[in-house]
Amino acid sequence: MNKIGERIRKLREDKNISQEKMALELNLTQSNYGRLEKDDKRLNAPKLEKIAELLQITISFLFNEQTSKVIHQMHNEKAEAYNVDTIIQADKEHILTLKDEIVFLRRLLDK
Repeated sequence: MNKIGERIRKLREDKNISQEKMALELNLTQSNYGRLEKDDKRLNAPKLEKIAELLQITISFLFNEQTSKVIHQMHNEKAEAYNVDTIIQADKEHILTLKDEIVFLRRLLDK
């Protein structure tokens, strides 16, 4: 079994999605879909895109690519690299403060 097909199979099984469901969404028979998971020569860009969409992942994830930096550059400014985990943590903290603010505003409306 190929590595990409193996990752697809594992993700599909983890999400309790049957081969039949995947085949239906890809306009394939179940047996043809099963062959996709075993033979990566049958996978093409449109099929990979649809599979990634169905499994709610990125194509990069299927290829086991790691993204650790995000480059941010605007209007010819010096490019800055940010650690993705740091950005995610900051966003989570911001969401928590927004939730607190919503609770506060709802209390004001209830008065």
